Amino acid sequence: MAEPTADDCGKTAMHQGLCIPEKKTPKDPCCSKLKIFIVALSFAYFSKTLCGAYMKSAITQIERRFDLGSSVVGVIDGGFEMGNLLFMALVSHFGAALHRPRLIGIACFLMAIGSALTGLPHFFMGRYKYDTVIQDFINKTSIASCQNPMSQSDYITSSNDNGTECIKDPGSSMWIYVFLGNALRGIGESPVTPLGISYIDDFAKAENSAFYIACLQTIALLGPIFGFLLGSFCARLYVDIGFVNVDTVNITSKDPRWVGAWWLGFFVSTAFLLLAGIPFWFLPRSLPKQGEEEGKENSNGDQCHTMESKELDSIAKGFLPSLKRLLSTPIYILLLFEIVLKFNSFSGLFTFKAKYMEQQFGQSTSRANFLIGVLNLPVIAVGIFLGGLIMKKYKLSVVAGAQLSLITSIAAYLLLLLQYGTKCDNVRVTGLTVSYNGTANISYDERSLVSRCNQNCSCSVSEWNPVCSDSGITYTSPCFAGCASSTGQGKNTVFHNCSCVITPSPAEGSRSVSLGQCPRGPECTQSFTSYMAVSVLSFFISSLGITPGFMVIIRCITPELKSLALGVQTLMMRTGGITAPVYFGAFIDSTCLKWGMKKCEGRGACRMYDSDMYRVIFLGLFTCLNGCSYFFTIAVIVLLRKQFSKDEIRALQRTASKRSETELQTPKMRVSDGSQTDIRPTENPTGITSTKEQLSTSVPHFGTSVVG
Repeated sequence: MAEPTADDCGKTAMHQGLCIPEKKTPKDPCCSKLKIFIVALSFAYFSKTLCGAYMKSAITQIERRFDLGSSVVGVIDGGFEMGNLLFMALVSHFGAALHRPRLIGIACFLMAIGSALTGLPHFFMGRYKYDTVIQDFINKTSIASCQNPMSQSDYITSSNDNGTECIKDPGSSMWIYVFLGNALRGIGESPVTPLGISYIDDFAKAENSAFYIACLQTIALLGPIFGFLLGSFCARLYVDIGFVNVDTVNITSKDPRWVGAWWLGFFVSTAFLLLAGIPFWFLPRSLPKQGEEEGKENSNGDQCHTMESKELDSIAKGFLPSLKRLLSTPIYILLLFEIVLKFNSFSGLFTFKAKYMEQQFGQSTSRANFLIGVLNLPVIAVGIFLGGLIMKKYKLSVVAGAQLSLITSIAAYLLLLLQYGTKCDNVRVTGLTVSYNGTANISYDERSLVSRCNQNCSCSVSEWNPVCSDSGITYTSPCFAGCASSTGQGKNTVFHNCSCVITPSPAEGSRSVSLGQCPRGPECTQSFTSYMAVSVLSFFISSLGITPGFMVIIRCITPELKSLALGVQTLMMRTGGITAPVYFGAFIDSTCLKWGMKKCEGRGACRMYDSDMYRVIFLGLFTCLNGCSYFFTIAVIVLLRKQFSKDEIRALQRTASKRSETELQTPKMRVSDGSQTDIRPTENPTGITSTKEQLSTSVPHFGTSVVG
């Protein structure tokens, strides 16, 4: 009796997992178990990417709710990659020998728990309290902001004026649970892609496998779009919606103190992930190869399990030699450096892109997330698809694919440089970006908030309750504006007789300010429109080279090392995903002009940034990382061309040798003049094609035109 082959091993465990009882009726191809698995995996892909994108969209809200700096928020965001790295290699290496559908079901359950844990701290932190001078004066008809230091019984400051012992806020450390929830979600995500792809590749026809995987990737791209749209919706809702009367909230969604319902989206994601994991518990451990009959190979189960054990032993022993071979490949090492740099740049960009749009152009968090979801992400999906279409239509070689990736990336890079010119001026805030006499003056010193016009008001420098004057200048609080009285209630409160407000002439009447930061001018709206147009076009052009760049990795590595190469690449990318948000956030923190203050623990979340420095640092980090990656891309192309030329020469030599042997064995025929000639017709008398001609036929016109 013949021993089972390796291909038979994936087909022998039909009855060892949970599965639907076999029916002897002909199976419907539309309802095959493999297609059910693909549909279930597609929904799992959609759910996990939706949750990941929502986490990016909620970063600003989490920063404000927990009073954190951008660098700490970067650590929270990197928790996903930390958890993913812990189990990625282990699951990818040994997961194929286990019940893969069940493992994916468990993974979805873990991701659901992680998502729920991320949003759970909201219910243990109490109600959100923001700094305001009118929070406790809703029933009063007048508030005197600038008062004598000895009569401040009605004035709120964030400092401990009564001298009582400072009580630590119980919710101040709750951000740790957000970090742990994000890390748990990363642990749960690790088996989904490697086990799902390998399951499809094992049991689908070779010609169908690529199509199924392409469908998965396409559906996965829909997740981030809906994730950012969900983030936009939740950011419009007040954080304590359902628990407080929203009409009593005195700030708007554009205020830097505003916190949306960041927790709500995580529970929506939890529901999606729980539903996504259910079908995998009813799918078998293995399937017959697509197109083959079921039940023929079950008798060899024990032998196949033995073979799997032997294969696992051989894989484990060959890991280090394979890794050494892989890391000894110069092209792969250069590609690895290039990918790590690019992934770092894009990871930092997407983590803080919404925040950049808020600080630079005055957009609300909700609007920023909405625009990313409906403009930036869809064009990336279209670009990836068209890049693959170009590869297929023109049959691009390895060199041509690398060249296409380089050209599109450089074009997008040049477009990105235009974003340095699309900007808005700093908001005019007295004591921070302008002096009290109206002249521009950037200051990080809180003592600059105090001036002669408000020095007798005894204002708290830790306070942030901006008010806007008719002259377009913002004051950090009514107290620092020197206001003596007020009218109205809630959001409609207006402060009068403000001694620091600049007016063209004192005869024009009282000097008044209204709640809220002064809005940006129309020229800022035009700049934002230009920024979005450049951003969308840049992302589209850059995404055209993603598929060709990925194929370069696939084709330049020997077949037995491809799986390991992709695993190492994922490992390095995840490592970059941990560090990039942290140092991006640290550099962004360095541009803060006004920090919020916690009750007992010092610095909180930043209230206002120097938008000029923010733009230079944020775009500068992205452009520097991307620019450095091009040196490695060019080196890869040079090495690929050399390797390609050597392979062509060897191929030509082998062809010439075979033709010489053929000529010696070719029968001759005698012609009328008595000479002999070959029976085989010869179009090329020399029998050898030149290297130049061979290259021109091997490389499509698109690729050779780039080489020049």
